[in-house]
Amino acid sequence: MALKNQDQNIFSNIDWKTVGIYIILVAFGWMNIYSAVYDETATNVLDLSRQHGKQLLWIGIAFITAIFTLTIDSRFFSTMSYVIYGLVLVLLVVVLFTATVTKGATSWISIGSFKLQPSEFAKFATALTFARYLSTIDVDIRRTSTKFRAACIIMVPAVLVLLQHDTGSALVFASFLLPFFREGMSGKILVWGTIAVSLFIMSLAFNKFIVVAILFLILLAYVFLWLPKGKRVFSNIFKGFGVFVCCCLFVFSVDFVFDNVLEPHQQDRIYVLIGKSNDPSGVDYNVNQSKIAIGSGQFIGKGFLNGTQTKYNFVPEQETDFIFCTVGEEWGFVGSTLLVALYVYLLVRLIIMAERQRSRFSRVYGYSVASILFVHFMINIGMVLGLLPVIGIPLPYFSYGGSSLIAFTLLLFVFIRQDAVRNQLL
Repeated sequence: MALKNQDQNIFSNIDWKTVGIYIILVAFGWMNIYSAVYDETATNVLDLSRQHGKQLLWIGIAFITAIFTLTIDSRFFSTMSYVIYGLVLVLLVVVLFTATVTKGATSWISIGSFKLQPSEFAKFATALTFARYLSTIDVDIRRTSTKFRAACIIMVPAVLVLLQHDTGSALVFASFLLPFFREGMSGKILVWGTIAVSLFIMSLAFNKFIVVAILFLILLAYVFLWLPKGKRVFSNIFKGFGVFVCCCLFVFSVDFVFDNVLEPHQQDRIYVLIGKSNDPSGVDYNVNQSKIAIGSGQFIGKGFLNGTQTKYNFVPEQETDFIFCTVGEEWGFVGSTLLVALYVYLLVRLIIMAERQRSRFSRVYGYSVASILFVHFMINIGMVLGLLPVIGIPLPYFSYGGSSLIAFTLLLFVFIRQDAVRNQLL
């Protein structure tokens, strides 16, 4: 679609509510990073040798990135999406051969004293390319070829990230299923995905023959209670039996996937989550300490810089993946609830903005942004509270890290820029 006078009144058309939420999250995140690494002997907030000083530098770069993104031609990112995607894929390949192992993953490229994590930018590049492809004139989401090509756009960077032993970031690419459904894909894939995850967990938690027995009971219930009567009754019985056999094969293949795909520490975390292992001083130490920190904050918290669990470094990674426990301890139930509400409000705003787009590219991209942020938010909060396995992904705009902050800033502000010109489409 063509644009008319797209550079006029851009800043007056910006969704400032969304920008305001972004600024609050970044500012509050920095306060909690400062508190998490606080040292009474080092109070200089600009000290670049400490995390809070580095994060302040990244925030400055992120703000410059946001302003630049708002001033650039809105057609730039859709036009250059394939180029950006290709460059990011090259970086992901380079990481595999040049990066050193950090925290069990080979995800960072060293640039002087700083490190760049291409996997964070891969989500942004994939969102652009995914939206660009689905917005092509002759693309029909109902075609198998369209689904296959779109799936390849998502899977290629996901596999490269998985090869870096960064399972958490690789799982985030599953978030692109949500914009898939918005554009007309059948919900059957979501149903079968939910069944697969449920069978995977049940196969690890219980004896596999018990799981098969449950599946057989479901098959019998289908045949005698739910199966529609008619000319195709035998065909439906055959299909039901075929599904039963496939589910049984899946159940007995779980151990192979579990032992050969997941890392040992990831296996241990899943065992802890489903109650098959208990190691308070080992595998589940992080989660236990996080729960203690959050619980100790009670209703209104201990106050800024007064968190004992935080100050004495009882919670590992408390300024990155486990930053939410700092909020729980120092700001209590009230602060934690307000933070969760702020993220929910941001997600609702993004969905509202996506639905009002007149361009399919902008709508698909908007839903991709909302989906990526939702998955990050859900998994991060879930693992800190012990509801999900610890897979190590940051809380958007809140956790310490330059690559994630800048990548998430680009992700959001490209959509804000697209939204600012939605009414100027011819």
